[in-house]
Amino acid sequence: MNYTPTLENERVILSPLTLENYEKLIPIASQKKLVQYSPSDIETPSRLKNYVETALQQLAVGSSIPFIIYDREHNTFAGSTRFMHINSKNKVLHIGSTWIGREFQGTGLNTEMKKLMLAYAFTTLDFEKIEFRVDERNTASRKAVEKLGCTLEGILRKDVYLLDGFKRNTCCYGLLQEEWLSTNK
Repeated sequence: MNYTPTLENERVILSPLTLENYEKLIPIASQKKLVQYSPSDIETPSRLKNYVETALQQLAVGSSIPFIIYDREHNTFAGSTRFMHINSKNKVLHIGSTWIGREFQGTGLNTEMKKLMLAYAFTTLDFEKIEFRVDERNTASRKAVEKLGCTLEGILRKDVYLLDGFKRNTCCYGLLQEEWLSTNK
């Protein structure tokens, strides 16, 4: 799969992230320490462009599907997310590289966006497992994926270098298709 669908509900529109629209995210991406728990570097316009170009290269080879997030409640662009590490053979993918501006955090946007992505991955794409990788120290993100029904499957110790040189521990969460379907009929 190397195309990006548009996913939407009453709260959010997830549309293809492109070189034509990524500039709408510059004001959000430039917020200091927005992605402090992530290895992604998006703080300047040129770094954000590199980030998008990498996502589009991954899209071209079928390993990622990047989205730009539009918050209908606030009538503005809010950030970016993607399906990534797509493993079609084993029907497993990750939802990650998610970042939204501070003004959108805690508003329910992230939950609505994740529910939309989970529903699409499990019902339309027929994937059997969705994984999330979260910095062990990022309690807000950990609680958010746990609220979605995800199970902590393990912690990878000193797994990923962050921009400040810190090597984080990564919590691995998983949600199975049957778990999702049993609670989201």
